[in-house]
Parts: sequence; C-alpha cells; structure tokens
Amino acid sequence: MTNTVEHGEEKTARERLRERRAVAYREAERVLARGGFRGTLRDRLALLHEAAPQVYDLDEPGDIYGDGVVAALEERVAGLLGTEAAAFFPTGTMAQQVALRCWAGRTGNATVALHALSHPEVWERGAFGTVSELRTVRVTREPRPPTAEEVRAFEEPFGALMLELPLRDAGFVLPSWEELTDVVQAARERDAVVHFDGARLWETTLHFGRPLREIADLADSVYVSFYKSLDGFGGAALAGPKTLVEEAKTWRHRYGGTVFQQFPTALSALIGLERELPRLPEYVAHARVVAAALREGFAEAGVPWARVHPEVPHTHEFQVWLPYEADVLAEAAALQTEETRTMLFAAAWDRGGPGLSLTEVTVRADGLTWTADDVKAAVADFVARVARVARGAGVAEGVGT
Repeated sequence: MTNTVEHGEEKTARERLRERRAVAYREAERVLARGGFRGTLRDRLALLHEAAPQVYDLDEPGDIYGDGVVAALEERVAGLLGTEAAAFFPTGTMAQQVALRCWAGRTGNATVALHALSHPEVWERGAFGTVSELRTVRVTREPRPPTAEEVRAFEEPFGALMLELPLRDAGFVLPSWEELTDVVQAARERDAVVHFDGARLWETTLHFGRPLREIADLADSVYVSFYKSLDGFGGAALAGPKTLVEEAKTWRHRYGGTVFQQFPTALSALIGLERELPRLPEYVAHARVVAAALREGFAEAGVPWARVHPEVPHTHEFQVWLPYEADVLAEAAALQTEETRTMLFAAAWDRGGPGLSLTEVTVRADGLTWTADDVKAAVADFVARVARVARGAGVAEGVGT
C-alpha cells in the first residue's frame, strides 16, 4: 500500500512539473524553437486566416474524400520528390503500413527489414504485425544507420528494406550519401524494395548535399510527414509509382483513412511547404552553431561529462546527454524559464542510463537569433540551477561520470 501511494505521489509531482514546463514555454521570451503545435487554437486558426490565401484559392470548393486542396497537396508533394504520384494520409503510421503491405503483395514476401530503433519498432505497439500482417526483422540494434555489409549478410530473405532518414531515436542521425547509396544497392542485390521512412526527409538536403528529388529517387517509395519538419497540423504523404499509390489509396479507404474533409490539415501542409521547407537548410546550419556552443558551454561550466550527439548535427535536431537524473534536469529547465524567460531545453528529459539523462534539441526560426555567446550564457545559468536543484534533492552531482 505504501509503495502504491509513494508511486502515485511521484507521478503527480511529475505531472505538475510537466504542467509548469508547458506554461513556462508559452510565456518564454526566448526559445530555440517554437513549434506551432504548442500554440493555442486561436494561434492555429490565425495561421490559416493569414497564410492560407497565399497558398491556395479559398474560393474553391472544400475537399470531399481527397479531392480539391488534398489532391493539390498530393500533386505538390509528388513534384517536390520527383515521383509519379503521392497519396495524402491522416497519419504516417497508416501510410507506412499501407505502403509495405502493398509491397509485400508485389514481392511475395511480407518480411520487412528495419532498424531496431526505427519508429514502427519503438513507438507503434507492433502495428506492422498486429494490423497489417507484416513481419519485421532487425538489421541492427546499434545506435547508427544500418550498413551495406549488415544488409548483405543478413541471415534470411526480406521483401522490403525500410530506412528511417534521419534515425530519430539514435540522435537524428544520417548515413553519408555514399553509405546510403551502398545500403540501397545492397538491398537491390537481395531483390528487395527500398522504402524510406522520411518523416523528416525534408531536413536532410544539407547533410547529403543533394536535392530532395535525388534523395527520394534512391527509394521505391517514400513517406513524408507534414508536421515534424514543416509545422503543419498533422498528416503525411506516401509517394512513389502511380500503380503503388493507386493501390495505397484503396487500402487507405479500408484502413479508415479517407476522411470526408481535411482542408485545415492540407492547407497547413501547403503553408509549411511554402514557408518552412525553404528555411530548413538555414535551421540545420544554425543547429551546428548551437551544438558547438552547447559543448563549449558545458565544458566551461565544469560539467564533468556532457555529450552533444551527433557532435555536428546532421539535421536541425540533435540530442544532449548530461550526468544527472531526469527530474533534476527538468526542474532546472523549468526554473530557468520561469525566472529568466529564456528556455534552453524545451523538450522532456528522459533517463538514458544510470545517472544519465538525455533530451532533444530543435533549432527553428526563433533559434536563429541566438548567438554562440547567448547559448553559452544560458548553459552557464542552467548548470548553476542544476547544481542547486541536485543539492536540494540530495543528489550527488556528476553521477555517471
């Protein structure tokens, strides 16, 4: 009984801390990224009111079951990725299940090879197997992209190789262009199709040094998200050969994804393609400035062990690892924002191992105003607060060093 009460109290305390952090974020004057999804309904509606007339003729009829503005969005995505066609989906989870189910019918093999840290394996509750009659096998568990050697040496056949670009749970990491082309070639040698989980593919062009069309051309099909990089309301698209996309639309209907009207989401996606997509390389470049300043700032503040991963970010998102408990870091982040109106770390802190915690950092338009000195000053302030919180909680500083 005591353990149950203590656990309940601990959960309540963490819920209160999350609420404080959410309020602090909304009231912060300086952040590295201000995602639209954190805004109010009034903010979201205001975006449509202001920007939608610039991306679509609002005197056109509303969409019905995927025509109108939804069809226009599909055409736009296919043009950007250089594919024959694209299909709008309400979620990426549905889009990828449908894509790989369609490929399984074509290859005659329902086995999908992927990374152990890929989104379907970590976040989708076994949906591939439970819902779509697919079987997954893990090419590697290492926190890096799979290699061509691993694909070639894998011990059993598979019909499709799914590559998450970037691999979010490994730190938003990407292979080099040469490594990516080698992995794709290795899959081709095994008569497997290649599907890109490109939820964040939009932000990879600077790292690869290639346009979107050339990147997407490596794969047989590509899924992209409209809210992760583009700040849309939601939604996704599956792009690829016209015959695949037409079949995917049939399965979309069967899965319950052909929604009566989706114009707010479609309009927000078009706004993201117009406004955010051209700026993503700028965000990636500045994320590298921020990451370097974070490394220097933690070193100057005397933190005994701190890591920015990747050391040079591959996208405008990356991880920060620190040798403190997650609750201590979350409290310090909330206090810093409440007391200075500057939020250095907006995302949650998660336990990464004994005495280690990690968070994700995203740099968007708001972060472009931060200089390296601004970042280092915020780090110094944050570290001082971490030390005070740790002492108050009776936690040893620098655990895990």
